[in-house]
Amino acid sequence: MGILDKMVAEGNGRFWGFLGCRFIKGDGEEVQIALTAGEHHTNSMGIIHGGVLTSLMDQCMGMVATAAMAVDSCVTTNLNVHFLAPMKQGELIVTSTILHQAGRSVTAQSEVRDASGTLGCMATATFRIARVKAQNTESQG
Repeated sequence: MGILDKMVAEGNGRFWGFLGCRFIKGDGEEVQIALTAGEHHTNSMGIIHGGVLTSLMDQCMGMVATAAMAVDSCVTTNLNVHFLAPMKQGELIVTSTILHQAGRSVTAQSEVRDASGTLGCMATATFRIARVKAQNTESQG
């Protein structure tokens, strides 16, 4: 099972599942996820809450960062969000790509678009490797 498949499989009982995220496609260069935003994702003005949009982008960028570094996990160390247009209930597509890798750090970018292609928000974030893939360290003999 690949890194992204494992994240999705384990996500249903976590924040991923709580939000209602769906995996579309991904690899170490680009990840796409989706959300069918409902009333419970909106704020008092009837638009999608900024915290939902930020969480979607953080999740998607974390996935592409984890895949790009081929590690078990990474943590967000910095996140910058720009809200550009209000998002309404319905299908939201989140796309994240890698901007830069250096040592144990990865910088990614993300955007959220609605079904008509309107760009609702964008973000950049830096991630740091939290845990390196476990190596088989058992000695033989």
